[in-house]
Amino acid sequence: MRALVVDDSAVIRTVLTRILTNLGFEVIQASHGKDALDKLKGVPLPDIALVDWNMPEMNGYEFIRSVRESAEYRDMPLMMVTTETEMEQVVKALAAGANEYLMKPFTPEMVQEKLQILGISGS
Repeated sequence: MRALVVDDSAVIRTVLTRILTNLGFEVIQASHGKDALDKLKGVPLPDIALVDWNMPEMNGYEFIRSVRESAEYRDMPLMMVTTETEMEQVVKALAAGANEYLMKPFTPEMVQEKLQILGISGS
């Protein structure tokens, strides 16, 4: 299983990588949406991408819209992992193509539960 973690916070990338690695995932990290798109080129499609909303260069919403417009990446499951808690933002992300939404702060159990909801199970 492969996961893409897209967040401008190195701490959050490290925490998510540790959680996902413990669940049996190989993890690719990116610091913003453009970085993530670059890292997707030439590698097998990840089983899930966990994407922050607020990032420089290309934010999570723009990343999700870009992925959904691309035939190559369209089917990749996407989970927003963010501090954005307003229902309007949740609806906007889901309408753009996010499959799930996880609020920060989160626990390993919350990440695993969201993956199970999506039918993606780690160990």
